[in-house]
Amino acid sequence: MKMSRRTLAALTAAALPALGAASVANAAPPELPRVRGDEALARARVAADVLMGDYDQIKAWFPSSWWNSAVALQTIGDYMLRSGDRRYLDQLDHTFERNKGPFPAGELSGDELYGNFTSRAIDDSGWWALTWITAYDLTGEQKYLDMAVTIGEFMDDFWDPSTCDGGIWWNEERTYKNAVTNGQWIRLTAELHNRIPGDEAWLERAQVAWDWYLTSGMINEHGLLNDGLTDSCENNRDRVYTYNQALAIGGALELWRATEDPHLLEKARYFADSALAEGALFTGGILTEWTDVLGETTNDNHKQFKGIFLRYLMDLADTTSDDRYRDVVATQAATIWEADRTIADELGVRWAGKSTETSPNVFDWRTQASALSALIADLPRSGARRSLSASLSRTPVVMPDGAPTVRQLDLEVAITSTASRPVRVHLAAEGPEGWTLDLAPSVDLEVPDAEGEPATVTIPVQITIPADATDGNPLIAVNAKAAGGLEFTARTEVLVARTVDFDGGTQDEPWLWDAGGSGVTDEPGRFADGSSYFIYRFPFPASTTAAELTVTISNQYLVDLSPDGESWTRVLAEDEPLRDASNRADHTFDLTPYLDGDDKDVYLKVSDAFPEDGWGGQVHHVSAQFSGS
Repeated sequence: MKMSRRTLAALTAAALPALGAASVANAAPPELPRVRGDEALARARVAADVLMGDYDQIKAWFPSSWWNSAVALQTIGDYMLRSGDRRYLDQLDHTFERNKGPFPAGELSGDELYGNFTSRAIDDSGWWALTWITAYDLTGEQKYLDMAVTIGEFMDDFWDPSTCDGGIWWNEERTYKNAVTNGQWIRLTAELHNRIPGDEAWLERAQVAWDWYLTSGMINEHGLLNDGLTDSCENNRDRVYTYNQALAIGGALELWRATEDPHLLEKARYFADSALAEGALFTGGILTEWTDVLGETTNDNHKQFKGIFLRYLMDLADTTSDDRYRDVVATQAATIWEADRTIADELGVRWAGKSTETSPNVFDWRTQASALSALIADLPRSGARRSLSASLSRTPVVMPDGAPTVRQLDLEVAITSTASRPVRVHLAAEGPEGWTLDLAPSVDLEVPDAEGEPATVTIPVQITIPADATDGNPLIAVNAKAAGGLEFTARTEVLVARTVDFDGGTQDEPWLWDAGGSGVTDEPGRFADGSSYFIYRFPFPASTTAAELTVTISNQYLVDLSPDGESWTRVLAEDEPLRDASNRADHTFDLTPYLDGDDKDVYLKVSDAFPEDGWGGQVHHVSAQFSGS
């Protein structure tokens, strides 16, 4: 795990405040109803589809983050194992085949990749090994297990008893022994033993690693894992991160499966109960990373830690059938869905949903993957064979021009059922007063033979927006119902705007025509590193005859304009490889030459002038002025 160059937070090794012992009662969870299995499946499927919408089919990963991509893909694997929905197997295999070779520094990761998903970051390699074991569990294909073995052998070279009497080094430079790498190692070695007939070598490694782990000093007096060891092999009293605690639970569980030693199952419970104690890793019954707290700054690594905890808490709940753990899982899932979800079913980093102007909640594919793990964990262990879900596309921005505007949305309906006959889904749409919404009143879906795979259909929803529509983000909702109590409501917003004025990264989604693998910083700003890019679309009113655009931009930018999103004209380029935003400035462009098409749409594309070093153009603010006949 490495810190993002854009979101690196100053981490302190301050001693933890006094924490309650593991026996302290958990905080009372929020009063939210526990959902049925069919509802849990529908929610998980929608969230998984949103996550996979950010999968880069060309590079075969999630943009801008190597280890995070491994964890996100394992989460999709968890979803497929739990739900029976196998639609994303091809993407898993595509990532395996496309990315198993070597890559130079900067192409997929900040580090050079040596091949076989290994690099100087030993814990990054470990996440990929765990992902390929999940792929093996899904498919039974030996190549995935063989890859996990290859990565395991690579990691084993960094087991070093000459320092601190054992442990895996965190990086190739051998600078740090920490909880994440060694927790991974125990889980990985035990998983390999449990899948390789007649194995003894991996089991021995797992047992040696476990014995060292327990006596390493990383486990503090409250049963929590501090981040690692000092150079003198003592607990560094650094923060307790949720994913470190997760791997303590997961490692103990998998080794218990290998040995049936009851003390290991007791240890898994101990590590879980230590985390669940109020004031440890939970606040008001909700799992909370310390960087989630209002006023703190998260980064791209922290965003996925909690999902890893839910993966292994799910494993413990399944293994023990303990309702205490099931209730904790249900609370996380319900709170995320009710308090931490956008209108587009994006899931954020703060599961309790808190957000302020100065400390906003953060939503991206990493937070989506993390929160998805909680929704997956809330699925019944045996899955749910019936479910109904629906989702609405987001319409482009509407800029009224004295006449009604017609736009079309796409409604996707998905259903799983045990019925051998077509399933009828009834549809009803709601929108603002004065708006007209037209769609079919019902649709029949043929359920596929493949168990767990949803039947899907896309239905057009035509929207007529009146000329006097008020500026804002009115809600459009379509309710879908089927027999047996199945019901789901899809939602979206339509941005009605007579002005163009937004911050990049925090307010730009309605204007974003193509995200192109771009990222968002904690400070307002959308950036495009390496081969990524992003495109904004400005649908000026039909009467527009002149327009100009002002963009606040920094770092290594390329800026192009287009009347159609296909033919581009370069209008700005940075010729110095700046990395400190010292060139941040406003640049104004005349858009009038681009207004001569069938419509008055103009497209702005931002990319990276020096793609080899990962400091591409970053847009902080956009505004426009326009006039018409």
